[in-house]
Amino acid sequence: MNGTSHMMDFLEEPLPGVGTYEDFNTIDWVREKSRDRDRHREIASKSKESTWALLQSVSDAFSGWLLMLLIGLLAGSLAGLIDISAHWMTDLKEGLCLTGFWFNHEHCCWNSNETTFEDRDKCPQWETWSQLILGHGEGAFAYILNYFMYVLWALVFSLLAVLLVRGFAPYACGSGIPEIKTILSGFIIRGYLGKWTLIIKTVTLVLAVSSGLSLGKEGPLVHVACCCGNILCHLFTKYRKNEAKRREVLSAAAAAGVSVAFGAPIGGVLFSLEEVSYYFPLKTLWRSFFAALVAAFTLRSINPFGNSRLVLFYVEFHTPWHLLELVPFILLGIFGGLWGSFFIRSNIAWCRRRKTTKLGKYPVLEVIVVTAITAILAFPNEYTRMSTSELISELFNDCGLLDFSKLCEYVNDFNSTKGDDLPDRAAGPGVYTAMWQLALALILKVFITIFTFGMKVPSGLFIPSMAVGAIVGRLLGVGMEQLAYYHHDWAIFSGWCSQGADCITPGLYAMVGAAACLGGVTRMTVSLVVIMFELTGGLEYIVPLMAAAMTSKWVADAIGREGIYDAHIRLNGYPFLEAKEEFSHKTLAMDVMRPRRNDPVLTVLTQDSMTVEDVEAIINETTYSGYPVVVSRESQRLVGFVLRRDLIISIENARKKQDGIVSTSVIYFTDHSPPLPPSSPSMLKLRSILDLSPFTVTDQTPMEIVVDIFRKLGLRQCLVTHNGKLLGIITKKDVLKHIAQMANQDPDSILFN
Repeated sequence: MNGTSHMMDFLEEPLPGVGTYEDFNTIDWVREKSRDRDRHREIASKSKESTWALLQSVSDAFSGWLLMLLIGLLAGSLAGLIDISAHWMTDLKEGLCLTGFWFNHEHCCWNSNETTFEDRDKCPQWETWSQLILGHGEGAFAYILNYFMYVLWALVFSLLAVLLVRGFAPYACGSGIPEIKTILSGFIIRGYLGKWTLIIKTVTLVLAVSSGLSLGKEGPLVHVACCCGNILCHLFTKYRKNEAKRREVLSAAAAAGVSVAFGAPIGGVLFSLEEVSYYFPLKTLWRSFFAALVAAFTLRSINPFGNSRLVLFYVEFHTPWHLLELVPFILLGIFGGLWGSFFIRSNIAWCRRRKTTKLGKYPVLEVIVVTAITAILAFPNEYTRMSTSELISELFNDCGLLDFSKLCEYVNDFNSTKGDDLPDRAAGPGVYTAMWQLALALILKVFITIFTFGMKVPSGLFIPSMAVGAIVGRLLGVGMEQLAYYHHDWAIFSGWCSQGADCITPGLYAMVGAAACLGGVTRMTVSLVVIMFELTGGLEYIVPLMAAAMTSKWVADAIGREGIYDAHIRLNGYPFLEAKEEFSHKTLAMDVMRPRRNDPVLTVLTQDSMTVEDVEAIINETTYSGYPVVVSRESQRLVGFVLRRDLIISIENARKKQDGIVSTSVIYFTDHSPPLPPSSPSMLKLRSILDLSPFTVTDQTPMEIVVDIFRKLGLRQCLVTHNGKLLGIITKKDVLKHIAQMANQDPDSILFN
């Protein structure tokens, strides 16, 4: 009898490994939440017993905020490091600072006493490669040498980036947002947010941005921040052991990532809520807010651009906009929507081609070829030679009297200048040259970005999309400005635009165009507008931004429903249930469940009549991730559900640690052991790993309700019964395959490939 009591207590203590998940599996949100509630109750009840337990309870409550503080500090520091290094390495392609090679062009000339205001980019301390090698910077040969060095550095940087990604962290390529959306919806991709990915992504992101490829650092910064969050979770048991709690932290980390990418803390929180998160309780909202605040504060302390701003393209406009200008703003919105859907279709077609043809086998060659083409075409045009962030900054800029860029070469009439505001002026030759160069830059950016996004280097999409929109916006803005200058007596201008007034700000059009194109590609609305006005400090321009963002979303949605991230999720076959899509078909649970009519019967375990040998045979013959437990084969009445991983771990452990467990030992899932002859070997009780409340629906439940249950509760599987008898099972993959089938797509593309 002693042996029996010893046997009864086995597995009352949780085993290491039980309740964890395999790679490429979906977590069980319901189980994780209930485990966290049990842990919380236990801490709360103990805290009344002693002071030590009370302190533990306080530290447990505080650990979430402490974790957010650490994530904010780490993400902000890494973002500052990436900004400073990328700035320096981008300038390295053009020349070197003689006073110290670690200075970038701007810092080099700050320390110089010989710099004039008009030529603030030129100082003797900064020498181009031709000046360093030939001793002079004029003439055709010097130009060719500079050209060669520019292309050479670009190729070196991108080659290094792709080799590092390929050799050390294959998960560090791309933007990372589609995968993070999938992970936040409860999928497990081991190593995607690990330390190697973090180190390699940080280093290669600097290399990829500096190589001059048409990509941004914003998306990858979200991935970097989520890696920080995941790694720091290991410091706290509460987050280390619970996958659902960890996903709350990752939601907040994503907010911190956008906060440092754009210097937009509130925009970051809204981005996490609107675009990436699957489950976003109120507590996560506050924590995201705090993490984004700390991250932005850290970046501000580092001050990577030396102008006390968090972003390169901060602007201040002075002119209010007029109601009639909403027409061009809405036109920009329409362009953004059209460009967004064109980009998504082309990029997905190219990425699919990369997946299905030989192209995918040569990632290094692909990166080298795209970099070479980009660099060769970019160098002759000053607007593509500069980094994309600088280009956007230039396009957003409102021309003042002290601006000496080509875009601001207007014919000045000093008699009509009143105070700070410059009137609308006639465009000079510089503006016309700039228009041509911008039009060429636009064509290059539109097409090269399609081939760049999705290569095996870290690549974000925000900056290239904004650049396309900003160029179109600036072109339209200058056109409107000249129209208003030469035809101020037209009816449309007569009420508000008199001669010598400053009516139209081309920089504002660039800003609205950037928002429209970014909205067309990602389908963000609220977070996009907030990011844009935090980015530019233009509070009074919320209405133009809203009009453009909304128009671009409507136009893009009319052409194709998916944003770029959802399209990539579907292309990669990640098991992601989109919460925004409606399920409108009239199918029932029995049409989707397995086994179907001609399939072999459902594999089940019985509650008290199977031996260890029988269960191990079932585990070896099948690959399912769990098994329903029934009363007996004849009655098929459901008792519960047990996970394959838990079964394997428990049986292995019992064979090692419990006496008398052999292949013929009976496994039972009930409270009391079944009556057996005295000579039989000891029995194994596995009730503690049995889920006694698995989610069940009847066979007549409409599929739209089942899909809703899977979305709202984050289920892995759901059992189907008829009059209390077990009929079949529906897993998340079955639901996804069914949705794909109903949309006339290939249902086998859902399996993670």
